[in-house]
Amino acid sequence: MTIRTGTASWTDPTLIACGRFYPPGVDTPEARLRHYASMFDLVEVDSSYYRLPDAAVAWRWTQRTPPSFRFHIKAFRAFTGHSTPLGALPPDIARACAAHIGPSDAGAPSNPPAPQATQIAPGDIPAELQDELWRRYLEGIEPLRQSGQLTAIHFQFSPRVQNDRAGRALVFETARRLDGERHAVEFRHRSWFDTPSRAAATLAMLRETGAAHTIVDSPTGFDNTVPAVWATTRDDLCVVRLHGRHAAAWNRWGITASSGRFVYEYSASELIDISARVARIAALVDDTHVLFNTNHEDQGMKNASAFQRALTDLAQRAR
Repeated sequence: MTIRTGTASWTDPTLIACGRFYPPGVDTPEARLRHYASMFDLVEVDSSYYRLPDAAVAWRWTQRTPPSFRFHIKAFRAFTGHSTPLGALPPDIARACAAHIGPSDAGAPSNPPAPQATQIAPGDIPAELQDELWRRYLEGIEPLRQSGQLTAIHFQFSPRVQNDRAGRALVFETARRLDGERHAVEFRHRSWFDTPSRAAATLAMLRETGAAHTIVDSPTGFDNTVPAVWATTRDDLCVVRLHGRHAAAWNRWGITASSGRFVYEYSASELIDISARVARIAALVDDTHVLFNTNHEDQGMKNASAFQRALTDLAQRAR
């Protein structure tokens, strides 16, 4: 039984700007990752959601961290039911997609030419281009897999991915594409867990597809949130992802960066409760990965460190 703790990203702009986590002089990508890995044994790679990962960069990560360090890497947005900006795609694929979707509005002959679409919706990427995106994504993370430092690929599905035929088909398609590669699934629409029967069916589907269920700590009561369902779907991995409990900011209009939504410092009592829950569920699996997505300034690092202390205190009291 192993419990690893880390944060979602180690280079968030507000983290670097606040100047509290990285010591003076730790100001290069290499130095920052080395310092982070001296404090935690797990990190979530968030950049792979926005753009395809680069194998050369992934290889450098393996050289800057000890062999025991682990990477939990997010899936590319084109795989998780999100619209994808053409600028986030490799240039050749972006050109092919632009030619496929054409102008965003045909317009009338007497009107000015319609603007070119800047995003491609889920499902509109031609099958052969989607195949190529998957090939390049898996190629980009291969150094992590080869080093043994890849824990799982994390699929944080769009809130548009609901518990219906299309949503379930996407979960099965994800597993088919990965062909046994360990992955975790995080849902963001209430329909997956809003009744006991639906929750049971969702967990059964994850077990069938070999996906690790992600236990989510976040505000509740919104369509785009799910409750914390403390259950496991694999024997070798449990993922706990903590977004904070700042309900007022969750769907606030005008927030331009994710860090504005996840502003939250967990209290000591909250972390005591969470650590006890984590300890109980960790006894059921080989590895439990706890990731704090409270990525405003250094809140993620503060929360992760405080959680580690709460977990240590819990273990000492149990002796």
